[in-house]
Amino acid sequence: MKKQKTREHIVEAADQLFYQQGYENTSFTDISDAVQISRGNFYYHFKTKDDILEAVISARMDKTRKMLSQWELDGSHPENRIRCFVRILITNRDEILNYGCPVGTLTTELAKLKHASRDEANALFTLFRDWLKEQFILLGRSKDADDLAMHLLARSQGVATLASAFHDAKFIDQEVAQMCDWLNTYVIEK
Repeated sequence: MKKQKTREHIVEAADQLFYQQGYENTSFTDISDAVQISRGNFYYHFKTKDDILEAVISARMDKTRKMLSQWELDGSHPENRIRCFVRILITNRDEILNYGCPVGTLTTELAKLKHASRDEANALFTLFRDWLKEQFILLGRSKDADDLAMHLLARSQGVATLASAFHDAKFIDQEVAQMCDWLNTYVIEK
């Protein structure tokens, strides 16, 4: 049990460091220092940085699936569930202002590096895309559900990128309100 807790602690620390510093700029030493374990103990759990990256992506996938499941439990209607997605920009505002979107920053960095794990990281976007598409289908928009899902995903990524670039919290609030208005007037045709 203790081995599993140490491994989870390493993954959590690596996830945070990859988000804040970038994958390429994070070293084994950075991670072992954050977890406060010896290098030998660290290498017992992970042999390479790519092994850690794989574990981080897997943990993010699990966390995202749990979040989407919770949104489905909390939201009685697809419109409400989509609003949960939109409002994640406000929920994570401080982190977004400082570091951008954790999914967007990692996938962009891995793409630039032509890293072998970029497809696995992109699966996080696919998870959101598929989930949003399903919500739009449930709203009766089966013909354009994927287009609407991609539009919302792209807009949220753009908001995260620009809010971080300009360090502008008001911009996040303004854009979230506009996305909610868009959802009301364009998507929800009763």
